[in-house]
Amino acid sequence: MLLLLDIDGVMVPANSWRRPEILADGFVEFDSKAVKALNKILHHKDFEIVLTTSHKFKYSLNQWLDIFKTRNINLNKISRLPENIDLTDRKNEILNWYKSQGNIYSLIILDDDKSLNDLPRSLKERLVQTSASVGLTDYLADEVLELAEKNHSEFA
Repeated sequence: MLLLLDIDGVMVPANSWRRPEILADGFVEFDSKAVKALNKILHHKDFEIVLTTSHKFKYSLNQWLDIFKTRNINLNKISRLPENIDLTDRKNEILNWYKSQGNIYSLIILDDDKSLNDLPRSLKERLVQTSASVGLTDYLADEVLELAEKNHSEFA
């Protein structure tokens, strides 16, 4: 199953009053609650992370694996949406990718981007939306796992 993952507003809450710490690899530290929640998701289901973040091409895929590992999240494989050269909004970026994949059914989108509320119903039903200032929580991790279970049983 694919987990389309944003970083800002999901793994790194967007709080204007607090500047995130930059780690030695040059990328921001993930929120400890978000790390715990993502590990809960990854521990219970075999997800492949697909980065949707605007930072997705700032690092190679191997560097991304290292970034996650440094933040105590072990992934075997990671991929990303194509480079957003047209600078479209997240909704259209995901839609264009989805259409190019040929009817992938087993995916969940984890993002704070409000443009995703306008996704077609079939994709919006697979969206778990975070609050940008809070990020990924244990409660939302449970929501992702419930959705994954529902997805699995529908398409098994």
